[in-house]
Amino acid sequence: MLLGLVLAAYPATIGLMQADFTMQQLINLDALRALDAIERKGSFAAAADALHKVPSALSYTMSQLEQNLGVSLFDRSKQKARLTPAGQLLLQQGRELLKAADQLQKAVQQLDSGWEAELTLALDSVVPAEPVFALISQFLQLGKLTRLALRQEVMAGGWEALHTGRADIAIGVPATQHSGAYHLQLLGEVEFVFAVAPHHPLAERDKVITLADVQQETAIIVADSAIDSQKLSSGLFDTRQKVVVANLAQKISAQQQGLGVGFLPRHLVQQQLARGELIAKQHSIPRDSAKLYLAWHKQQQGNALSWFCQQLCNYPWQQVFSPS
Repeated sequence: MLLGLVLAAYPATIGLMQADFTMQQLINLDALRALDAIERKGSFAAAADALHKVPSALSYTMSQLEQNLGVSLFDRSKQKARLTPAGQLLLQQGRELLKAADQLQKAVQQLDSGWEAELTLALDSVVPAEPVFALISQFLQLGKLTRLALRQEVMAGGWEALHTGRADIAIGVPATQHSGAYHLQLLGEVEFVFAVAPHHPLAERDKVITLADVQQETAIIVADSAIDSQKLSSGLFDTRQKVVVANLAQKISAQQQGLGVGFLPRHLVQQQLARGELIAKQHSIPRDSAKLYLAWHKQQQGNALSWFCQQLCNYPWQQVFSPS
C-alpha cells in the first residue's frame, strides 16, 4: 500500500531511480565471464564448451550485452572472434571486477568459517622483525585470505595500539600497563649495554663510566610512539643535550656515528660489538634488564589471532634476546 502511494506521488523520481538501477544491471558477472572465455579460447564454440553452455546461449548473452551498452564488442568481419577497442576495454576492466568478486566471495566464506578479514600485529622496535616475518611466511602457506598488517611501536605505543583497536596483538610490550582485559605471555628478558662509537671520547676511558661522566654528553633517546596514553621512559639519565629518534634502529645508527651515548639492547648490537663498530663500556649507571611480553585482548576471537598467538608463544624468543 505504502509503495503504491509513493509510486503514484513521485512517478518521475521513481522512473529515474528505475532507470539508474537498470543501468547498473547492464553488465553482470556472467556476461563478463563469457566475454573472458571467448577472448581466451578464440571462438564462441570453444568458450561455450569451457563454460558448459551451448554456443547459442553464449551468442545471446553477448548480443544482449552489446544491445544494453549500445556498442559493438566484436569485429564480426573476421572469422575469429576479435574484440573491438570497446570490447578490449570492457574485458580489461571486467577481469579486475571478476578477480575482485572472486576474492570477495572467498573472504566472505572465510570470515564465516572463523578466519578474520584482517589482523594487525604491533611490534615493538626492541623485537627483531625476522622471527615475525618467518611466522607470517608460514601463515601465508595456509592459503587464508586474512590480510596481515605489521606496525612498529615503541614502549607504551604497543599497549595504546591494543587499547584503541589499531592492533590485535602486541609483541614485546612491557607489563607496566597490563590490565585484566588482556592475556599476557612472557617472551623473554632483554639485557642492555652502554655503548659508544669507537671514536667517541668516552671510548678511550679506562675507568668505569659513571653518571657524572655522561652528564656532559649527548644522549640518544627513542621517542615513545604512544599518542594519547601516558608515555614510558627507559634507561634515561640527565645529560647536557638530547637527540630524539623514532626507533631503536635509528638510535643504534646515531650512536655508531658518534652522535651520542646511551643504552642499547645487546641482542640488537651483537654484530656491531663484534666488528668494533660499537664499544660496550663498563658503567655504574643503574639499568635493569627488561621483560618483554606478548599481549592480546581476552574478548577477541578468531582463527588467525589464535594461530599467531600460539606460534608467538611457542617461539624460542630467549634465543633471540640472548644470542650466544
